[in-house]
Amino acid sequence: MTPLISRRAAAAIAAAMLMAASTMAATQTTQQHVHQRGHEVMPFDVSRTVHVFRMTEDGGTQKVVTRGDSPNPEQVKRIQQHLMMEAQAFQKGDFADPAHLHGANMPGLRELQKGAARIRITYRALPNGAEIRFQAPDLKLVTAIHRWFGAQLSEHGADAKAE
Repeated sequence: MTPLISRRAAAAIAAAMLMAASTMAATQTTQQHVHQRGHEVMPFDVSRTVHVFRMTEDGGTQKVVTRGDSPNPEQVKRIQQHLMMEAQAFQKGDFADPAHLHGANMPGLRELQKGAARIRITYRALPNGAEIRFQAPDLKLVTAIHRWFGAQLSEHGADAKAE
């Protein structure tokens, strides 16, 4: 019996299918990766919170709030402590935590690190979490903030939303 395709052709098809499957798996796992590794950077339960990003003309706000109508006081305390520390680090150009979680090449990150001294970064506690506000004096830094927010929105998936 003669095979319908040669072994070489079958191997090439199998290799192509394997590459396509691994590419799809990598695409599907970026959000899972961020969700699963979130505990390495964030001391609160990522599945019980949501990251909220709002882009503004001068930068934007990044909030982390608890899900549901009755916030867990321990989760709120952990969110507030974490975001306060992050705001302090960001003011110094230290974006190590987001880089650890999302990768050092995430969009906008290098510009934020270099321009941190020119960005006004403020922290505010909220009843159900906390927020960090970013205000930049020029379009280049505002664009970097927006790109950075967009990358986080994409990679946090169901754990994030735009406002």
